[in-house]
Amino acid sequence: MQVARHAGVSLASTSRALHGTGASPAMVERVRAAAEELGYRPHETGRSLRMKRTSQVAFAVADIGNPVYIEMLAAIHAVLAPHGYRVVVMSTGDTVASTIDLVHSLEGGFVDGMIISPLRVDDAFVTAVEEAAVPVVVIGRSLAAHGIDSVSTDSAGGIAQAVDHLVAVGRRRIGFLNGPLDTTPGEARQRGFAAATRAAAFADGGTEVADDFTVTAGLAAAHRLLDRADDAGTPLDAVVAANDLLAIGAIRAAGERGLTVPGDLAVTGMDDTDIGRVFQPSLTSVSLGSGRRGHLAAELVLGLVDDGEERGRYLTVGPELIVRESSVSAPTPSPAPRKEDA
Repeated sequence: MQVARHAGVSLASTSRALHGTGASPAMVERVRAAAEELGYRPHETGRSLRMKRTSQVAFAVADIGNPVYIEMLAAIHAVLAPHGYRVVVMSTGDTVASTIDLVHSLEGGFVDGMIISPLRVDDAFVTAVEEAAVPVVVIGRSLAAHGIDSVSTDSAGGIAQAVDHLVAVGRRRIGFLNGPLDTTPGEARQRGFAAATRAAAFADGGTEVADDFTVTAGLAAAHRLLDRADDAGTPLDAVVAANDLLAIGAIRAAGERGLTVPGDLAVTGMDDTDIGRVFQPSLTSVSLGSGRRGHLAAELVLGLVDDGEERGRYLTVGPELIVRESSVSAPTPSPAPRKEDA
């Protein structure tokens, strides 16, 4: 009411101008100038109820501290923010049931859409997304056949790239350090390593499954993997890890056993995270385009929410091996030029 009085217009005109629902440009400018002078800000809850929009999109993941999801979040925000959307970060939990409960909670109307990267997917999850109250985009597995927009990558192919690289640099006894096999990444990456053992010329050093995709779980699992190879009298000369955090755990395990990386043991990761780039030794890793996947998912959800585009689109991002110190010795730096040579 104070804004209307200050602008010298009706309360109805003030409401339309502040909420973008039919006022002329001149009216909008006049009312917003008055609001600015008074320090007034529209009440977002009331605005949402009137417009039936929240200007919010949820981003739901199992581990909000994982650097992969942080990179995705930054890319999602970069796409949505210019269109007036805030990103609400949520945890799916570790189980399919908790993830489904989160999808069902969308009926509360607190967001206009959701981008979700579930660790585990089953038929009940697919049904929940199909029936969700708002548009949902899934990162991690193709669900286009169910009319669900999704963005994925070829992590199995990425594992093959890592194995081929290790074989090319002379490694012949290669073990695999994976995360839980009942997850989307665990299943795909195990499939990739199994295919690589059939195609490449190396001795399969076995697989160890960590309890989670974390450094701590990777450290424990790497010790088990290396113990088993040592007990068999065939120590490993390389480890392929299913993500960067597991790879860092493997490097720590090697150090605790007096092994050098990459001298005694070459290690590769997956996801090409910031922590892997700055770790010592810097981590050879397969980039799965985390930022790119987040960017594409945000564009998909924006199309669904703002433009009502047809559902069921599927986009992919290819893997790319980034070679660093953990799998090949760092080049010897050239000596600095002497003053008389300069």
